[in-house]
Amino acid sequence: MKLKEVEKKYRDEWVLAEVLKEDESGEPTELKVIAHSKNRDDTYDAMKKVKGKYSYHFYTGKIPKKGYAVAFYIKI
Repeated sequence: MKLKEVEKKYRDEWVLAEVLKEDESGEPTELKVIAHSKNRDDTYDAMKKVKGKYSYHFYTGKIPKKGYAVAFYIKI
């Protein structure tokens, strides 16, 4: 799925996805969703089981405080 499709489908949720493609600057463009939930702990639990995949963990909703953004890249 394209990043915009994931953001639309899983609005206001935490998403853990495998990165399938990146653009020239290293930003994910094509993803395979591994887990999604309104509860961040659920996606953290799923992250523990992901091995050998380039993954991207992010929130699709509005950032609570102005000026803050959160995104985690992990390579296990």
